[in-house]
Amino acid sequence: MSETTPQPSSDEMPTDAKNSQDTSAAKKTDDRTMHDERELGRISDIALMRRLWRWMRPYKLTFLACLLLLPAAYGMSLLQPHLVQLAVDRHLVPQHLAGLEVYAFAFLASVVCEYGLRFGQMYLMQLAGQRALRDLRCAAFDRLQQLDLAFFHRNPVGRVMSRLTTDVDALNEALSSGVVTIIGDLTMLAAIVVILLLKNWQLALITFITVPVLVGLTALFRILMRKAYRVSRVKIARLNANLQEAVTGMSIIQLFRHEQASFREYEEINRDYRGAAFSMIRWDAMLYAIVEMISSITIALIIWYGAGQAINDLVTLGVLVAFIQYVEKFFVPIRDLSQKYTMVQSAMAASERIFQLLDEEVTVLEDDDALPIARLERGIEFRNVWFAYTDDNWVLRDVSFSIKRGESLALVGHTGAGKSTITALLSRFYDVQQGHILVDGVDIRRYRVDDLRALFSVVLQDGFLFTGSLGDNVTLGVDGVSSADVDHAASIVGLDRLVQRFNGGYDHPILERGGNVSTGERQLITFARALARRPDVLVLDEATANVDTETEAWIQSAIERMLSHQTSIVVAHRLSTIQRVDRIVVLHHGEVAQIGSHDELVAVDGIYRTLVRLQYESMQGGGTVGAPAGALPQAPQGN
Repeated sequence: MSETTPQPSSDEMPTDAKNSQDTSAAKKTDDRTMHDERELGRISDIALMRRLWRWMRPYKLTFLACLLLLPAAYGMSLLQPHLVQLAVDRHLVPQHLAGLEVYAFAFLASVVCEYGLRFGQMYLMQLAGQRALRDLRCAAFDRLQQLDLAFFHRNPVGRVMSRLTTDVDALNEALSSGVVTIIGDLTMLAAIVVILLLKNWQLALITFITVPVLVGLTALFRILMRKAYRVSRVKIARLNANLQEAVTGMSIIQLFRHEQASFREYEEINRDYRGAAFSMIRWDAMLYAIVEMISSITIALIIWYGAGQAINDLVTLGVLVAFIQYVEKFFVPIRDLSQKYTMVQSAMAASERIFQLLDEEVTVLEDDDALPIARLERGIEFRNVWFAYTDDNWVLRDVSFSIKRGESLALVGHTGAGKSTITALLSRFYDVQQGHILVDGVDIRRYRVDDLRALFSVVLQDGFLFTGSLGDNVTLGVDGVSSADVDHAASIVGLDRLVQRFNGGYDHPILERGGNVSTGERQLITFARALARRPDVLVLDEATANVDTETEAWIQSAIERMLSHQTSIVVAHRLSTIQRVDRIVVLHHGEVAQIGSHDELVAVDGIYRTLVRLQYESMQGGGTVGAPAGALPQAPQGN
């Protein structure tokens, strides 16, 4: 598609869906952001780690190298207290300093080797972790592009952004510096346990008395911290959604002097997030402090008990000094584990949300044996189509009409009649609940989605421009769109006049959302975008609603030339712009009320005739209100 997806207007959406939106907007907004968190907490850590491993598996050799470097680094760390023990017992206690420098240099060498190995391990870990997360981000973005529009109606942009930014960042910390080092820390703990038992089993038992307490506390804090991190992720998603909405609508906020109310809403959401963040910090700080306290108490007990053994010559001074160092090293990985555990809990909460996005059901599916289609040969038919955005609140009811190749057809009706919904269904952004949409006699669900959408070019009322050059916004990188196609389309819609005014021509930079061009100029660019592809079917959804009178006249003249030989569907409120189409379908409350040409429909008393009268009276200042049917004026021809 060459244009942003048609969005159903609020009037087209079912009544209870609109009421639901209004209600959620009036709430404090927690329900909005909790909507997609309903499945969180039902997945075990083991299941999450198993899924994460699928993304790490392609880089398993790098992860294996990390695992091999860790024991070597920890071995150098565990060697250092033993060297201190030998130096104390062989040189300091007997006051024999000859040869002490050997242990000093050995200690220095072990430190250098340890941190060199740690650098290599951390570098490889970051390398593998970043590559895995790159793949995960790409998979998440790819899934976003496959989802139907209903997903984006349910989820604010800020919330979706949180999935691919803050949640992935939380996962990055765990993958790059958490998982592998946790394995290494557990290995180091096991090694220290063995060393302590070999050094002095009585002192070792004093150390191990605290282990059950730590295990119990860790299990308790696991529950508390996991809940806190989950709530925190919900709050930050809510904060991002509010911020994105405020930035996008800043002009409205300022025009209607809504700054104070907007600030109060943001402040409240920010305060909620602060509270959730403080909860995380509180549990993290408490666990860290408890581990430190138990470590200090244990060392005090060892000094008290070990000093007595040293005085009675049951243990050497070197062994006692080394034992204290080993105990300190014993609690370092435990303390680190508490921090890494905090990190892992954050990652688990984030991974739940990321996998929830990856598991989001794709409703617009393509059969394995889907048919290709290169061009429209015969025409399009809507056959008894029923469609609802939610439940059974039908937006379209038993809609049937057809359009032949080369024919132009207009859709008219009051706001909310279902006009834009028809164009969205035709491009298969949704699937109908009942009935069939046929292209060349085949249900569109049997075609390849990309091939089907390639048949259409759509111009919407609010054209969307991307950051980049003007030329890039016309071609959108579509293969087969040549510079000649761009020039031809630009000359038809009058974009060439705009290009000539820019110093860079088609290389003129376009800012975010087309902020440096006017609304009319933006619409000219999107119009040229649609025509440059030489589409089989041109869909104009209120395409001239946001342009000035002169630009509209220019575009309308181009439209009339194209409609004479181009298969086209025109959604219009200004009935003067569609009088020369081949047929007009009048929609009323989601049903087809009338079908015919402009002259045929004006000749009979009906909805279309009423619409023409109302618009004519509006243009004339209401001078013909109450005019009899026989005196109905013909709508003005052309522009």
